[in-house]
Amino acid sequence: MSNPQQLRYSKEHEWLSATEDGVATVGITEFAANALGDVVFAQLPAVGDTVAAGETCGELESTKSVSDLYSPVSGEVVEANQDVVDDPSLVNSAPFEGGWLFKVRVAEEPGDLLSADEYTAFAGS
Repeated sequence: MSNPQQLRYSKEHEWLSATEDGVATVGITEFAANALGDVVFAQLPAVGDTVAAGETCGELESTKSVSDLYSPVSGEVVEANQDVVDDPSLVNSAPFEGGWLFKVRVAEEPGDLLSADEYTAFAGS
């Protein structure tokens, strides 16, 4: 399992892309997707919602459990991935590509996000 080097990671197992025009993409890591098992339902934050770093903003339900979704940054949600709502298995099959969860206009980014190498060491993957 490899974690893309260009992303940053939270200790809650979310990833964050670099901001493009102030907007970053958020998803969960392959490690988290594997731990969850087959994702069957995704409740994502709605466009216009304000999210706060480290706070819950949605849920992912798998055949094993329900897991909270945390935002790695603070800001306003500008897009939710409707493809994941329609086909939650994308979270498992393509967590770093088509299985992204939402896009956020970043207002504040915490200083505790991890590099890919730091996340790999943290997750033990």
